[in-house]
Parts: sequence; C-alpha cells; structure tokens
Amino acid sequence: MNFWRELDGSTESTVWRHFERHEPGRIVHALYEGSGDRVGRRVPLTEHPDTADLVDSLDLDGEGDSIATGIRDLTAAYVPNMLPNRLHRGSPIGRSDYAAPIYDMFDSLDEVWTSWMRDIRLARARLIIPDGYMRNEGPGRGASFDDDREVWHSLKMPPNEGAGITLAQFDIRVEEHRGSAEAIMRQAAQAAGYSPQSFGLDGEGQPVTATEVDSRDARSMVTRRKKAGYWRHGVADMSHVMLQLDAKLFGSRITPARPRVEFGDGVAESEQATATTLDLLARAGAVSTATKVKILNPTWDDTAVKAEVTAILAETGAAAPDPVGSFPMAA
Repeated sequence: MNFWRELDGSTESTVWRHFERHEPGRIVHALYEGSGDRVGRRVPLTEHPDTADLVDSLDLDGEGDSIATGIRDLTAAYVPNMLPNRLHRGSPIGRSDYAAPIYDMFDSLDEVWTSWMRDIRLARARLIIPDGYMRNEGPGRGASFDDDREVWHSLKMPPNEGAGITLAQFDIRVEEHRGSAEAIMRQAAQAAGYSPQSFGLDGEGQPVTATEVDSRDARSMVTRRKKAGYWRHGVADMSHVMLQLDAKLFGSRITPARPRVEFGDGVAESEQATATTLDLLARAGAVSTATKVKILNPTWDDTAVKAEVTAILAETGAAAPDPVGSFPMAA
C-alpha cells in the first residue's frame, strides 16, 4: 500500500514527491524528483529537508530506506467510503458521496440559487418619471432627480399626457425558488444514500422518539450500517497491528489478539423511553437487576454494575438474608 504527498518547494518544472510504501515487515520511504505529470527519478532522502530527518530513524538494508516493523501484517489499511464504485464495477476502490449524479445536481442547485439572487436584484424598486420632473444641472452637466423631494410645483406640460411618477418593481419568486432548491437537495441526499430528514429536510421541528427517527431516517441508517461494516474490519486490523508493535518494539508483556469491533446505535434512546422499557420488562419478570443497571449505564464496567446492584438490593430490601447471621447461636 502506497501513500504519497507533494513537498514544499515544488515548482511548475520540478515537483518533489515523498512516497511511503507499507510492506510486510517494513515501511519504505522514497523521495522522487519529477514534474507535474511524471514521477521522475528517485533521489536520496537527504535531497529535501522534509525527508532528511527520516534518515536517522531508517534502516538502510540495501533495498531502500525502510523502517523494520518486525511483524508480517501491513501497518496500513484501506477503508472504502462506499461500494460499489459506479465507474469501475468490481473494483475494491470506493466512491465518494459526491460522485455522479450528485455533481450535476449541485450544478442545478447553483443555477437555482443564482436565479433567486437575480430576482432579488431585479426586484429593487425603480421610478419611471417624465422629463419634466428632471432638474437641469446646466450645460454639459446633465439632469438629476431628487427622490426625497415631497412637494413639486406645477409642470408646464399638456394635461392630456398624464404626467406622473410610475413605480416599477418586479415580484420575487420566493416559493418557486425555495421549492426547486429543496427538491434538488432532497434528491441529492437520496442519491448519496441518506434520508432527507438527516439534513433537516421534510422536518416539522417537533420532538420525535428514537423509533420515529429510525423510521424517517431508514435510508441513512442503512448507509451508516454499510459504512460501519467497512470500518469494522479496518479498525480491528489496525488495533491488532498496534498491539503487535507494542509487544514487538516496545517490550509490552501482552499477547496480541485481534479485537472485535462493534459500533453502537446511531440514535440514543431518551431517559424516559429507557425507563419505560425497563419498567415493562421488570413487570414481565423478564430482566434482572444487573441487566437493568447495564442497560441504563452502558459505559459502566462489571465492577461498577455489581456495586450498583448491591446498593439497589440493599435499599429495596430485596437482598437475600444471611442464613448464618440470623441463626441463634448457642451461648
């Protein structure tokens, strides 16, 4: 797996690129001097100040400047954003949330917003006045009109011309533009795999329960579960790699094991909803006190849960009596 970046000091004719390649057992660093469209030739890391500091920590093994990891697993993992890739079917490379057809939708949204702003610009009030209302500023200085003037004297013009000031002001198509913009945003959100409700669209501003959120955001929840599935393997692999490196290079006395990664629910239940659920389960006799405490406090460890259960049973008098302590002892 390769990573690369352009370094400072690059110009149009000369581009410095730092490559970092992750292989089983080592990480290889390389510096290339090329152009804008060509990688170019490989040069020593000391040729650029951004990579010169790496030389002291590298192991020169004759095959390249590398850092030995001591483990067989790769120290990098690729996590796709979303699959499949619409342009390359069967490719493990993911696609962006902004991939086609959303590009075209964003362009349409820009056109709608531009038209809306144009309506606002054209809707500014303008006055259409006869020439008689203009004030002559003198030869070569044109004429002007004082729109703050309140009193006008009689004008020398025929009465049948209907001289007067006309107000010209166009309507702003607010609802039409708002509806078009929301429709485009709604379609773009759905094309990306999300529910419009997740972006504040189609919402009425009323408080809803977690069940209602799951129902309205069904598309978003499906997308979230897909992405969580992609990340689950990568996070587990890299956690295992970190444990191996800790044991191999830093002398940690642990036995590395690949962890199991689980993602929580996307919507958290309110305390009222959780209390109602626990009350119904308790009435049905289908849940223990320890389980209720664990549901109410999912972040607590077993020690804290056990202590809370003991305190609850002691306060409610539901703790089992000590058969020895209550037995009368002979003098």
